[in-house]
Amino acid sequence: PTPVATPTTTLTPTPTPVATPTTTPATPTTTPATTPQPGIELVVLTRHPTDIQLLARQKFLQSDLARKYGVVSVRFLYIDAPAWIDTIRQYLEAGRSIDVAWGGGPTLFDTLLSANLLAPLTSQEVLEVLKDIPKEIAGASMVREVSGEIYWIAAAISSFGFTVNEPKVRQMGIPYPLKWADLAKPEYAVVMPPPVVGLADAIYSTSNTRMFEIIVQTYGWVEGWKLLTLLGANSVVYTGSGDVREGVIRGDIAVGLTIDFYGYSAQLENPNTRYVLPADGTAINGDPIALLVSSKNPEAAQAFIAWVLSPEGQTVWMDPKINRMPVNPRVFDLTEEGRRRPDLRRAYEDTLRALAIEFSDELALSYEQSLMWFFHATIGNPTVNQVLKEVWKELALAYLSGRIGQERFLELVDELANPLKLRFAEPGTGRELVFSEEVAKELNERIAADRDFRDALVREWMSRALERYRSVQGKLKS
Repeated sequence: PTPVATPTTTLTPTPTPVATPTTTPATPTTTPATTPQPGIELVVLTRHPTDIQLLARQKFLQSDLARKYGVVSVRFLYIDAPAWIDTIRQYLEAGRSIDVAWGGGPTLFDTLLSANLLAPLTSQEVLEVLKDIPKEIAGASMVREVSGEIYWIAAAISSFGFTVNEPKVRQMGIPYPLKWADLAKPEYAVVMPPPVVGLADAIYSTSNTRMFEIIVQTYGWVEGWKLLTLLGANSVVYTGSGDVREGVIRGDIAVGLTIDFYGYSAQLENPNTRYVLPADGTAINGDPIALLVSSKNPEAAQAFIAWVLSPEGQTVWMDPKINRMPVNPRVFDLTEEGRRRPDLRRAYEDTLRALAIEFSDELALSYEQSLMWFFHATIGNPTVNQVLKEVWKELALAYLSGRIGQERFLELVDELANPLKLRFAEPGTGRELVFSEEVAKELNERIAADRDFRDALVREWMSRALERYRSVQGKLKS
């Protein structure tokens, strides 16, 4: 049976009861202007997990900026990215304050900007700390400026790569991987079982999906899918990115695809592991923070933003349980927490030097659902993956033992993995198609919206993939 991605439940924020002011009969005495105002509660829409929320709240509320602006509480709303626009609009319509958006990647924030839900950042504190933040890192924007106004600023950086368990690589006697392409090597196939690499199925992991998109955009549609197919053939397919990290820490696998902070936490837990930025290209993301138009406390909200971007606020990323890459490098010199993390400082410097590809979010989104489910059907599904492994290992052995030459090897790899050679019938219409980039874009919305269509398509893709893997196996035996 095809595992079905469980829908994530969207949290609808519950309205906080607002204290109704009791009306006092008017008296002739004048109230002095110095009456202390009730403290401000900031509401922050976020994609950051609880550990980051708790630490940021605790540190910020103890800061001078929180005291200066009278902030006594920070409430986080952890909501799925697709529901952000509706949530902000609901707050606006109800006249309730939702102040800051924090975390979730540049595409999400650019979507908010297009929907006119971000307010420009104008406070002195924000503009002051902005001087310490690079405008771009490895070609990726860290600041979004439109017509001279600043709408979001990256608060952290993410990169994508893989984590290597070095003793396991030596023990298996395989070439040390430095590029995505290395993970598809026939030398990795012939030592199986157990598989050398670990990755998460695209339908279960957004970070692994992003890495597959990076590979497809780096190598082009056809070569990218060929690389992904062989990478999947060399891999244990997990149902979550956290399992990949655990697998590489324990040494169940020699290499695991990981977002950077999973790699850094692996290095802390097992010093024999190393996070690698692939030499054939990665995507660097700035993870933004912004002021929302629905904020009724724009000064206090911008104080929180300035604090998050300051060396003091950036110490949140230095926590050994969090391990994110800061955007403000002064955290390494000016704070005790930063001085204790020379490993993260080295990683920051490596990121500055990384080869970052011109990654298009727009292009990735145009075929993302198709990519996820095609990956699952033809590579990730356990039944299909078992057959793929078997055939790929036979093909790799035939090539490395000299039984077939390079030309024949490349021909058979093309038959095994070229998406333009996978013919399938579209459910409902019976139209015969191949999995080209154009077809992936055309099917994308229907896959997202129509579950019956998607499930029928996945069954069709699985059976066609199995046919072609068996066909290559037959040619090897003849």
